[in-house]
Amino acid sequence: MKQIDHFIAGKKTAGTSGRFGDIFNPATGEVQARVQFATRAEVRKAVEAAAKAFPEWSSINPQRRARVMFNFKALVEKNIDELAHMLSAEHGKVIADSKGDVQRGIEVIEFACGIPHLLKGEYTEGAGPGIDIYSMRQPLGVVAGITPFNFPAMIPMWMFGVAIACGNTFICKPSEKDPSVPLRLAELFMEAGAPAGVLNVVNGDKEAVDAILEDPNIQAVSFVGSSAVAEYIYSHGTAHGKRVQAMGGAKNHAIIMPDADLDQVTNELIGAGYGSAGERCMAISVAVPVGEKTADALVQKLRPRVESLRVGIPTDPDADYGPLVTAAHREKVKSYIDQGVKEGAELLVDGRDFKLQGYENGFYMGGSLFDRVTANMKTYQDEIFGPVLQIARAKDFSDAIALPTNHQYGNGVAIFTRDGDAAREFASKVKVGMVGINIPIPVPLAYHTFGGWKRSAFGDVNQHGPEGVRFYTRIKTVTQRWPKGGVRENASFVIPTMK
Repeated sequence: MKQIDHFIAGKKTAGTSGRFGDIFNPATGEVQARVQFATRAEVRKAVEAAAKAFPEWSSINPQRRARVMFNFKALVEKNIDELAHMLSAEHGKVIADSKGDVQRGIEVIEFACGIPHLLKGEYTEGAGPGIDIYSMRQPLGVVAGITPFNFPAMIPMWMFGVAIACGNTFICKPSEKDPSVPLRLAELFMEAGAPAGVLNVVNGDKEAVDAILEDPNIQAVSFVGSSAVAEYIYSHGTAHGKRVQAMGGAKNHAIIMPDADLDQVTNELIGAGYGSAGERCMAISVAVPVGEKTADALVQKLRPRVESLRVGIPTDPDADYGPLVTAAHREKVKSYIDQGVKEGAELLVDGRDFKLQGYENGFYMGGSLFDRVTANMKTYQDEIFGPVLQIARAKDFSDAIALPTNHQYGNGVAIFTRDGDAAREFASKVKVGMVGINIPIPVPLAYHTFGGWKRSAFGDVNQHGPEGVRFYTRIKTVTQRWPKGGVRENASFVIPTMK
């Protein structure tokens, strides 16, 4: 059986722990490979390789680092078909969605190609008598990223693209469910011209994570995953003196105003709710129609669309979405549907018993649709992370805005309306980090920044864009004076001021 190891100091490195994780083919349910789980010593070996590479890499001028990023971008684009098929085979996404995963990562690499401009500091001439002040941004050193299963191409590139362009060296700990794409990206990064040790990949479980969080040479850690783990990463990492950004779970609402175009809304909800089998932190999982008339009309349009969703193998070009990532995750999603029924929500479409002919052992689920979900239900409070859309009816605009505002998560939210004043008020008042107006998945482009509020994000600095550059650098400010003609002033015991 195929064995997946680590990538340390520029080459594939066999693990020695004797501990493995199974990698499934979600389409068939079969174990297709095993991944080695790293020991603390193996994580340390990766840290040492990154630390060794840091002085040379950080001293290369930003323009030359940008050339490596340009080369890497070209190589990822050249190999996008290979990467997409590799991704789909382990994750279960349909090929088109996997290509989108890779493409969104490429867009952050494109942003990172502009690093010479992004690292420019500030300068003030004549800040005082003969005194100039300037600032510079310098890399932190060795940094790490712990990435989730649902975007095995995009999120690693979100992290290491900006970090490495800034002059840091990087250790990636991908999800043990689908680790092949991050390893392939590391190989392509070496091919692009990066020195050995600049990008390392170690596979593993909590032992590897704790080794990263506790290693004294790792300066910063970025994480994307569930909120419970994000909180642990943040508290444990900061307790060990690290800069940490930890992105957690979500429960993204879509507010549907009475004046919205319901045909457009239905299309948007179908794609945003069920794409990638709902395994997206920015998936729309709650539709909030305002008023009973709006709700009834939405249900009438939405129900047949959910019933007709096409679930297929990842390579089926006509499939809307493929299997879930593992059998355990599928059972977890089913348990939430069971819970919703017990809590009294109205299950309009039930996808629990779906089987794909010829692939009965695959991890498939049909689309499910709930109506009359209320805020006190556990299935509303928790992130389901599957092909399940819930309808929570609101009496008016105030009730609608209160639902996402009062929810424990605050990642993304959307409003559908033709009323600019309502949209403007909503964007201003809703307590959520990313807002879409007639846009169902408001993921900012690479030159802006990604991050939620409340239990969707721990830490003060968001991912990619200018915030990403700030996260992976420290600012240093220099105040300088060159005395004229060797003249020296007498000693002063008063703090300098500009009075």
